[in-house]
Amino acid sequence: MLNKTDTIASLAKGLRVLECFGAERPRLAIADVAEMTGLDRATARRCLLTFHTLGYADYDGKFFSLTPRVLRLGMGALAALPLPQIVQPWLDQLSEQIGQSCSVSILDGTEIVYVARAAQRRVMSIGLMPGSRLPAHCTSMGRVLLAALPEGEARAVIEGSDLTPRTPRSLTDPEEIMAAISEVRVRGYAVIDQEVELGLRSLAVPVINTRGMVVAALNTGMAALSGEAGDMVRDYLPALLKVQDGLRRVLN
Repeated sequence: MLNKTDTIASLAKGLRVLECFGAERPRLAIADVAEMTGLDRATARRCLLTFHTLGYADYDGKFFSLTPRVLRLGMGALAALPLPQIVQPWLDQLSEQIGQSCSVSILDGTEIVYVARAAQRRVMSIGLMPGSRLPAHCTSMGRVLLAALPEGEARAVIEGSDLTPRTPRSLTDPEEIMAAISEVRVRGYAVIDQEVELGLRSLAVPVINTRGMVVAALNTGMAALSGEAGDMVRDYLPALLKVQDGLRRVLN
């Protein structure tokens, strides 16, 4: 068991400061960071100025924003994972075959993190790439990954999530979301119809390794221009299941 002398408190504080920034919070003042992290203003200031000195943050005298140098941290971690290297060729082939964008993601707390992607056309207002994050509870890949957890763990994730609706179609009641996750557990796939963004539908299946463990999720997404969400299952589920079967044989 680790004790306090085995950890670096200042490093932990710095990482908490880094995690404050995101797509919805690209520019933050010292007071913002202090409030979000629970650190005092002096500590938040020192952390931010350290990142600025090292080139990880820009500073205009009031607001801090992260620089592209920060990507070295995340991309280095992604590159060290064998999963993206293994799934990328399968994604490229699948995307070319069905003519739609395809992605693989893993669960990180209440969010999914994209680890590989093959894009055909942009169907979301935000650009997605390895390292991008979305809420797990309202995404097809997120529900597949939550369905792989014991029910108590999945419920804890939902209860810890920000359930603010992203569209009028978003499920916001924890019990309704848990019911949807239970359906995914039975069916083996998840369909999302414009819960993340209006005009977007997606279909996901679990990525399973040779030991039968769910290690990631695989999905395809497309514009909701016509037809019903169920049409996706008819048109694309067989291709996703074929890739699922192939990955099951090569992932340890």
